[in-house]
Amino acid sequence: MLLVTGGAGFIGSNLVAALNDAGRTDVVVCDTLGSEGKWRNLAKRQLADVVPPTELDAWLKGRRLDAVLHMGAISATTVTDGDLVMERNFRSSLRLLDWCTASSTPFIYASSAATYGDGRQGFQDDPSLAALKALRPMNLYGWSKQLFDTAIAARAERGEALPPQYAGLKFFNVFGPNEYHKGSMMSVLTRRFDDIKAGHTLQLFKSHREGIADGDQRRDFIYVDDVVRVMMWLLASPSVSGLFNVGTGQARSFKEMMLAAYATLGATPRIEYIDMPEAIRGSYQYFTQAKIDRLLAAGYNGGFTPLEDAVAHYIRGYLDSADRFR
Repeated sequence: MLLVTGGAGFIGSNLVAALNDAGRTDVVVCDTLGSEGKWRNLAKRQLADVVPPTELDAWLKGRRLDAVLHMGAISATTVTDGDLVMERNFRSSLRLLDWCTASSTPFIYASSAATYGDGRQGFQDDPSLAALKALRPMNLYGWSKQLFDTAIAARAERGEALPPQYAGLKFFNVFGPNEYHKGSMMSVLTRRFDDIKAGHTLQLFKSHREGIADGDQRRDFIYVDDVVRVMMWLLASPSVSGLFNVGTGQARSFKEMMLAAYATLGATPRIEYIDMPEAIRGSYQYFTQAKIDRLLAAGYNGGFTPLEDAVAHYIRGYLDSADRFR
């Protein structure tokens, strides 16, 4: 069997879908479904079991698994409960790492570009302990991910035992189907699509930095299909371990993403620019762009979907259809 933690979430459910499409029906999801309809992310899937996170440690005893794909975490960058985040994002990850080490099970896990903080030190996925310690995440979520990356790097540098394959993936700005439960953490395209479709004027932030135009704040937007393709490649490449950025390697602006949505719908753009709230001006990121040299050097050659094509695929296949779920 394969275990996907966070398998009812955004990236996790897309991964489960890809595994089913590849013929794997022996997939176990560990997640909390709650009462907000997150189950719909899995409604089209075939699963071997659904395990609550509180029962995972007991469920793992005596098991043999082909791999653990650890996507489960509190992923909101606005969360403030430090004790809860430490338990969910760090300590539970350590327990899974220890189990995979003891049972010789491949371990692929979600890190985050949030570990890079404001980006002033660049976006190089240097896996060395010294490089990781130099990063300064700007929020609790990013710090929890950095702590786990650092824990693995420390074990590697000390020559301690690790799983036969261990791969951390620093996801950049992922968007695509099944992110609808994420509230304010949804991608800007998903949050604004209904307004665009209804013909309402779209609001984007003005720039408060010299030399950068309004709406030209840039992110490394990556379609969820590309993220899943990287993970499927890792499952098929057991000799590959390490810490890797997962982005396209090309920063694009929020304005470009929205113009791609208008173009897909054949609609005339209606965009106005509003002042960025003063509370976030000092910490707002104007640019993120993944360095993907290490991923490519490791052998990944699956490519990345251009932004305009990804936006069109997402809108036509999901956002602008009766059934938005994958």
